[in-house]
This record gives sequence, structure tokens and C-alpha cells, in this order.
Amino acid sequence: MQHSYFDHNATSAVAPEVLQTLAGSMAEVYGNASSIHHFGQVAKQRLEAARREVAAMLGCEAREVVFTSGGTEADNLALFGVMRRIGGGHLVTSSMEHPAVLNACGQLEREGFEVTYVAPDESGVVSAAAVRRAVRTDTALISVMHANNETGVLQPLAGIAAVARECGAVFHTDAVQTAGRIPVNVRELGADLLSLSGHKFGAPKGIGALYVRKGVELRPLLYGGRHERERRAGTENVPGAVALGRAAGLGALWGGIATLRDRLEQGILARVPAAHVNGAGAERMPNTSNIRFDGIEGEAMVISLDLRGFAVSSGSACSSGAVEPSHVLLAMGLSPEDARSSVRFSLGPGNTAEQVDGLIEAVAGSVTHLRRISTSFVKGTVNV
Repeated sequence: MQHSYFDHNATSAVAPEVLQTLAGSMAEVYGNASSIHHFGQVAKQRLEAARREVAAMLGCEAREVVFTSGGTEADNLALFGVMRRIGGGHLVTSSMEHPAVLNACGQLEREGFEVTYVAPDESGVVSAAAVRRAVRTDTALISVMHANNETGVLQPLAGIAAVARECGAVFHTDAVQTAGRIPVNVRELGADLLSLSGHKFGAPKGIGALYVRKGVELRPLLYGGRHERERRAGTENVPGAVALGRAAGLGALWGGIATLRDRLEQGILARVPAAHVNGAGAERMPNTSNIRFDGIEGEAMVISLDLRGFAVSSGSACSSGAVEPSHVLLAMGLSPEDARSSVRFSLGPGNTAEQVDGLIEAVAGSVTHLRRISTSFVKGTVNV
């Protein structure tokens, strides 16, 4: 059986160009970038070249890029770095953030900080007006993601950044789903801090970065050497950074994906009755479609499609053996039943029109089968 991958928001394959660069770096550059001898300085040069490549992608200065182990560490460094340095105050975020932000906020609450969670509207958008209403005189940090990982809905960051400037708060955005895929310019977005992760756009797992605007001070998470301008201790992952730098220049690989996403979405809606696109009324990432299918369980749909050769994901998360509805979809106002019936399709480089057409057929077949055996779907309500 041929297997096709439509779960790029979870992770993407290492791009062939990046893999070649990574292998060469691991074989040729094995010095410690902090060493002053020849081997160390070669490593340092490659590290700084990679930093410049990432900075060029983000539209910032190289010294504003801090290499991390990935998006989760970058998010944690941003939130804990700002709030713990201040030692008190209030944080505003959204109720549909990635767990890397939400769980960090939960820990900050346990440490005595106060957090306000702003809900999105029914299309999945967190408005600047809603953020403004949540701001207090002691608000020190505002953190709202650039694009949601489940729905692909893009947030109005420039407006939210303006709110942050008005109240004197630092503005952070989790851009893990956008950086390297669509143009991301930190100046245009108004971000003071921005997180990204390499494995989302062709680099290997275990490397990411945090953009830190010049003048923003952070308390480090790790204590050790004076690496990364004393913002992130630990011997630098030079091969990973080099791979991230190479991937930063490959944004063109994601071009044309919107056409395939629209083909998939339109094909499914035409073939499958009682199907609805979550977040359809908002601007979305060109590769992401989150569709709910009345009368089925998303997890069952994922398994059915996998058996037919297609990898997708559900809007649910497994916790302690129980399937919980997506917190993102619940925040958008969906019922638990509707949230559980949703499936995410996320495209990436390598997907083809033929694969999309095959997935449409597989979805239609799976939905028909699952509705026939469903105990919750009322037969006769739609033509299946």
C-alpha cells in the first residue's frame, strides 16, 4: 500500500537540501564553537552564518536570534524569561494556545503570577479589541500565537502588538506553524519575542530559535556557560543550527500548497454531506484544513484513513487513556461532540494533486462506513 502524509503540522520531513547540509556539517564541523583553536572557530563561523540565515528569514539582526532545542523551549524561555525577571505582574494570552504556552502559563499561575485567557470568536480569531479589554495596569506580557496549529487560523498580530505597545507590555508570538512556511517579518508583526521550530519546515527535530528584540531582557531558563549572549547556556548544536539556517531559505518549497488545500477542501465538501470547515470564515494558513464530520468520531476517522494509506490527525488529544475534545475547538464555541468529530488535514512539500484526489476518495469512503456503524448519527438526516 502507498502511504501519503497529510500531517505536516505535527512535523515535516527533513528537506533533501537540508539533509545534505546537515550530514556535511556533522562530518566536517565537530569542534566546540566556544573553543579558540581552529576547529572551534570553524564551528563558530558556521554557527554565526546559520544565525544570519535565520535572521534574514525573520527580518531582524543576527544577534537577536537565540538558538534553542525547539519551539517548546523557545516559548518557555519567552514566558518565564519575561515574567520571572519582573518577579510579578499579569500576563494575557489566548485560550487556544499550544500546550507549550498554556502549560507554561499554568506553572506561572502556580508561582503566583496572574494570567487572563482571551477566547477567540467562532471563526478562531483573537481580536485586538478582546486583548485590549483583558489588559490591566500591571500587564507585563501578551502572548498570542501567529497561526493556530489545529485550524491554521492566522491571528491579527499587528493590531495585538499595537495594544502591547500602548500598555507597555512585551509582545510574544508562537510562530511555530508559520515561520519558514509563509513570510514572517518580526518588524511588520510588531513582535518583541517570536518562537519557531525547525522540524516544521524542513530542518530536523531538536533545533529551534527565539527572536529576542534588542533591548528585551530575559531571565534564562538554563544556567551554565555564557552561550547565546548569556540567554541560553549549553554547548551549541552547530549541526542543528546549520540545518535550521539552510531550511530558512527554502520557503519556496511551500508555494502552491494553497491550491492543493483548496482542492482537498472543495472535493471533500462536494462528496461528503454534513461536513463543515472549522475556521472557514477567517484567514488561514495555506496548508491547513480542519473539517468536522457529523456523526463520527475523529479518532475513528484517523484510524480508518490510516488503514487506507493516509496519515492525518484529529482535533483530540489523548490524556490518561481518555479522548478529550480539542481545547481549541471548544474555545471557538464548538460542542464537545462537534469538537470530537473534527479532523485536521495539513499539507506540505511533496503532496501532489493525485494524493489529494486519493484522499478525497478515502475520506468519502471512511465517512460513509463510519456513519453506517455509528450509534450517534441519525440515519436519514443526510443522504449517505
